[in-house]
Amino acid sequence: MVEEPPTPQQVLIVTGMSGAGRSTAANVLEDLDWYVVDNLPPQMLRPLTDLAERAEGAIPRVAAVVDVRGRDFFAALQDIVQSMRGGAHVRILFLDASDAVLVRRFEAVRRPHPLQGSGTVVDGIRIERGRLAAIRESSDIVVDTSDLNIHQLATKIRDLFSEEGAPSLHLTIMSFGFKYGLPPDADMVADARFLPNPFWVPELKALTGLDEPVSEYVLSRDGATEFLDHYLEALVPVLDGYQRENKRHAVLALGCTGGKHRSVAMTEYLASKLSELEGVAVTLNHRDLGRE
Repeated sequence: MVEEPPTPQQVLIVTGMSGAGRSTAANVLEDLDWYVVDNLPPQMLRPLTDLAERAEGAIPRVAAVVDVRGRDFFAALQDIVQSMRGGAHVRILFLDASDAVLVRRFEAVRRPHPLQGSGTVVDGIRIERGRLAAIRESSDIVVDTSDLNIHQLATKIRDLFSEEGAPSLHLTIMSFGFKYGLPPDADMVADARFLPNPFWVPELKALTGLDEPVSEYVLSRDGATEFLDHYLEALVPVLDGYQRENKRHAVLALGCTGGKHRSVAMTEYLASKLSELEGVAVTLNHRDLGRE
């Protein structure tokens, strides 16, 4: 059997104009499971890549934000990238925007341009464009963010660099007991206490919602499947909207009195259905199971 050659290390250099969205791009890449290093001197790119390769596949994708904040070190970026292209799969993402937009963004955050010195923001932008001209010319991907807000830029980066088939939303479905308090990190909360409580059925009291007799009892009560089916129908546009707005993680919590019977059975049912949705990865968490 012939072994396939190892996949080359992926290295993405994120650079571009200050104020064009480098931080937003870095945050999205981190959410996409890239190993992201901010404000890295170009001279550290090769040691970083060597370190990632020695991790034996644990860090397959590295993104480094390299820009004029590196001061005199930044001048070496072009030569260093050219020397690396023969080994790792190195790409350059260049983020740009018009001068007028960059000025407005700096005015909005009330911060100086890193190169303006004793001059103005416009002076800093002009100097930076000069220093970045050659890098922009050799970049693999150039994204003009002039007409993009933060969410639109995040969507653009996600579309460019997410792995094919990777989920865009990680959904945790949590059962809980109201008597122990609401989950503080829940994005959506539903209440299963409208159903009869198996706690008061002697043969079910000691069991949990993970046991088939309890699950059958809960789901066969009047209104149970009607509620769940309508709730699932209502959740579909919500989860689609989360993905459009680049919300990468969400928690759906469903509670009953003690978090042992009804909420457990119903979250199991919801998880089995929602895991069929495209782009959604489902994790189950029975927060209070075993507390009583």
